[in-house]
Amino acid sequence: MSYEYTVENDIIIFKLKNGRTNPISTETLQGLNEVVDRVNQEEQLKGIIITGEGRYLSSGFDLQTFTTFESPQAIIEWFEFEEEVLYKLFTCSKPVVAAINGHATAAGLIVSMACDYRICVNHPKIKLGMTEIKIGLSLTPAEAEIMRFGLDSDTNYRDVIFVGELFDPVWALEHRVVDELVDNVDELLEKAKAKVSALIDTPGRPFILLKDMQKRHAARAIQEGIQAYDFQLLVDTFTNESVIATLRSVLQAIS
Repeated sequence: MSYEYTVENDIIIFKLKNGRTNPISTETLQGLNEVVDRVNQEEQLKGIIITGEGRYLSSGFDLQTFTTFESPQAIIEWFEFEEEVLYKLFTCSKPVVAAINGHATAAGLIVSMACDYRICVNHPKIKLGMTEIKIGLSLTPAEAEIMRFGLDSDTNYRDVIFVGELFDPVWALEHRVVDELVDNVDELLEKAKAKVSALIDTPGRPFILLKDMQKRHAARAIQEGIQAYDFQLLVDTFTNESVIATLRSVLQAIS
C-alpha cells in the first residue's frame, strides 16, 4: 500500500507511505477519495490530517506512472480521476490539515495547499516548492486553482509557480505558504489534531457552512475549468519524448 490511515479521536490521519519519497500513485488518490467520502458521510468524524512517512510528505505524483501510460486514453482517464479527487479534497466539508513532516514538492505541495491549514516541521533541510516548470509540465485546472487559492496573491503564484525553485519552511511561513511551524514530528501531529478539533468542535459546526462560502467561487472555477479543459494537452505532454526523457531522469535521480 502507498498509504495507511487510522482514526484517532475521531480524526482520520492519512499517511503517505510509498518508498523513500512517498510519490502519489493511483492507489494513493483512491485512498484520498475514500477518506474524503468517509469524512463527508460519517457524522462523528471531525476531519482529516494528511502527513507522510520519513523525510517526505511527498515528492509529487508517481513518475513511474507518468512515464508508462499505455495509451492516450489512459492519460486522459488518469487525469480526469486526479482532478476529481483534488476537487473533492479541496471541498471536503470538514477541516483538512496538512501536517508537513518533511519535503513537500510538486503534487505533495498541491495536496498540502488543498488543505484548510498547513503546519510544517521547522528544519532548514526541509524543502517545499513547485518544480514543474523546469521539467516541462504545466498545471491542470484543479491543480492551478488550488495553488492560486492557497498562495493567495499573484506575487506568490509567480514566485512559486513560474520560478520553480525550492524554499525552506521559514520562507514558506513568511509568504503564508504554510500557517505554522513546529519543532518536531510529535508536536506536529498534536498541533494538527488540536487545529481540526478547534475548527469543528463548536455548537452546530458552523465551520462547514463557512468553508463552503469561503471556497465556493474557487470550487466553481475548478469545475468550469475541468469542463472546458482540452485534455489532449496532457496527451501531448505525456507523449512528448523530451518531457518523458526528463521525467525518467528525475525518477532515476530520486530513486
